[in-house]
Amino acid sequence: MGEHTDYNEGLVLPFALAQGITATASSRDDGLLVMTSKQMPGDRVTVPVTALAPGEVPGWAAYPAGVAWALTEAGYRVHGADIDVDSELPVGAGVSSSAALECSVALALCDLAGISIGRRELAAIARRAENDFVGAPTGMIDQFASLLCQEGHAMLLDCGTQETRQVPFRPADERMVALVIDTRVPHALVSGQYAARRAECAEAARRLGISTLRHITTPPWSPTARSLVDELTDPVLRRRARHVLTDSARAQAIADVLSVGGGRDEGGGRDEGGGMTAIGDLLTEGHASLRDDFEVSWPEADVTVETARASGALGAKMIGGGFGGSVLALVPAGKAAAVRSAVTAEFARNSWDSPEFLTAVPSPAARKIS
Repeated sequence: MGEHTDYNEGLVLPFALAQGITATASSRDDGLLVMTSKQMPGDRVTVPVTALAPGEVPGWAAYPAGVAWALTEAGYRVHGADIDVDSELPVGAGVSSSAALECSVALALCDLAGISIGRRELAAIARRAENDFVGAPTGMIDQFASLLCQEGHAMLLDCGTQETRQVPFRPADERMVALVIDTRVPHALVSGQYAARRAECAEAARRLGISTLRHITTPPWSPTARSLVDELTDPVLRRRARHVLTDSARAQAIADVLSVGGGRDEGGGRDEGGGMTAIGDLLTEGHASLRDDFEVSWPEADVTVETARASGALGAKMIGGGFGGSVLALVPAGKAAAVRSAVTAEFARNSWDSPEFLTAVPSPAARKIS
């Protein structure tokens, strides 16, 4: 929860996936960064570390190259390296594959150079690689999730203060499945639509006389802030601000539910139809807000949400920056097969490419594996 709230210094609630990207790296003594990918056989990109500059490295290789550049810009000495990447994540599916690539490479380059950097600083460096080197104007949620999430938890992140709180989230313990449904509509956040939403939020804050939409409410995310939203006379800007307010509030609300036991009652027993139902409702509310107030959804996502709910999901929402990507559905385990079948059938009826499904298990953040 918390889409497009991060660059407004709001609240977000991500968790890390078990699937990811592996960067296998070894040192070179010639100052060259040599990048290969198992998903791009034959595509070998070589560039001197000292020659790295925004806009000079095309395609997928811009992400690892951008990390080396951002580390150098932050004052760290990066050596030449061979980097081979291998991915389990679909590109353009809204599951933060670019951040996973950046963070795995960042850890590898730091390890090779003997650089010790705190994970919050490293997340900021990885984000700078994406913003300033690649040119994608994203917020901080993806890099922080990749580097700071914990197994069996979601992470409530205040993007204004960078304070984090880990909250237990183990769907399987409640006989639930967090199902990621790739609609097969790729998105590209370097396109103008994402930047346009950022600009609209900045303009809304300017008109309200605040630095960012974080300051739309005091204390943060109080429903009484709606009156401040209503001061915006431009209907588009009013909708954008309302989404930032309400999605931050939903992130807080889900974290609060999970913090007191998720789907269990006060005595430790199962809370049938309680916490998890509330979370499902908040997911669906979040999708409606992204569709209607922020206007970043797309037809395949809307159909996926409606079909998943009709076939047994407690709730569902688009995830990522929008205009393509995936949907997250919270589904009772016994109904997961029915949801997969119904969504696949609906896509076939619309003559769309078949969706792909991934079971999302809250997992550890990026780490060295050998």
